[in-house]
Amino acid sequence: MNPIIMIMILTTVMLGTLIVVTSSHWFMIWIGFEMNMLAIIPMLMKNYNPRSMEASTKYFMTQATASMILMLAIIMNLLQSGQWTITNITNPTASMLMTMALVMKLGLSPFHFWVPEVTQGIPLSSGLILLTWQKIAPLSVLYQTYQSINLEMLLTMSLLSVIVGGWGGLNQTQLRKIMAYSSIAHMGWMTAVLIYNPTLMLLNLIIYITMTISMFMLFMFTSSTTTLSLSHTWNKTPLITILILTTLLSMGGLPPLTGFLPKWMIIQELTKNDSLIMPTMMAILSLLNLFFYMRLTYSTSLTMFPTTNNTKLMWQHESTKKIPMMAPMITISTLTLPLAPLFISLH
Repeated sequence: MNPIIMIMILTTVMLGTLIVVTSSHWFMIWIGFEMNMLAIIPMLMKNYNPRSMEASTKYFMTQATASMILMLAIIMNLLQSGQWTITNITNPTASMLMTMALVMKLGLSPFHFWVPEVTQGIPLSSGLILLTWQKIAPLSVLYQTYQSINLEMLLTMSLLSVIVGGWGGLNQTQLRKIMAYSSIAHMGWMTAVLIYNPTLMLLNLIIYITMTISMFMLFMFTSSTTTLSLSHTWNKTPLITILILTTLLSMGGLPPLTGFLPKWMIIQELTKNDSLIMPTMMAILSLLNLFFYMRLTYSTSLTMFPTTNNTKLMWQHESTKKIPMMAPMITISTLTLPLAPLFISLH
């Protein structure tokens, strides 16, 4: 893609999200969502082939439907209250439709089916943007309107997302699909705590984005897209393989890694608010996520594939890719659990 066009598209994607985050007027928020959606489609189709075209179409159809439902909710609320203010949602039907539209944009269950399909059909760099930057705008609207949205509906979807995020990834060998199901599960954790402590949701979002960026950086560095290609990396780049596995376990929430921190704090917050069944079920279901991360760890580092190091012809060449900021991102993604007291005091 032409660098100037790429810069313009990236600027529009960022601008769309910033408009959503900074606006208090429903119409401006809707415009921000539309800008963001239309600008990201060329990025999804960067490697032009039928697969990326199908993924882009699926993404467009889902996001356009969510935008239509959101506009319907906004108009219903406008007709009843007579104003466009974001924090004033008085109509219960509008509240339900608004929640539905935002969770469709996020990819929460039962509106999650597009997330693995779209992530699998696009390049790793586009998948990185889809699973990180694209989550900021809908979550910021939920953050601002959490007192007026449909709480029962949101909590049910959160629990469903944690179930689907763990269950869906069990039989996957494609790394992009595994990351997509991981994203669904993480979104479930975030929306579950949103009602009780929105600041904790922001902390979880920051940690999730950091870990996802680190994972995609490592996948791009090794050009790995399947479990098989990942299992061949130990022979050439053993250090990178160890880092991939550590970051994966951190995403699963294994102590003493960073990924355990948001889960620990969310369970603590839900328990403080006399919600016991929900955090217990979420903690048990997160073991499913940990299982398929452990399976990746096993197939990569504990099974030794035939090595060809003693041959004259190198089967894999040195990676010439330069991925900036990889070391600090991996460090933050795995070793920030000792900062837990600081985060607890802040929130």
